[in-house]
Amino acid sequence: MTENIPATVPENMSLTVVANSCTSGACPTIYRTGSGSLVVQGYVVPARQAGVDVPDGEMLVEIPAELLAEALRNLS
Repeated sequence: MTENIPATVPENMSLTVVANSCTSGACPTIYRTGSGSLVVQGYVVPARQAGVDVPDGEMLVEIPAELLAEALRNLS
């Protein structure tokens, strides 16, 4: 897999866990960056199989809906 990192991502990005599906860190997780944006770790969904055009530097990931709800609760 080719790593496709957008030019706007800082080299040393600090992430804080907002919500995750387990305690081991090897499962879908939502993080907050130092600038206040969010980073999502999930299962890669191939764009072609999903029938979606995704530009270079982006990818589709799947996370449980409950994880997004937990993240929203933790952010408010």
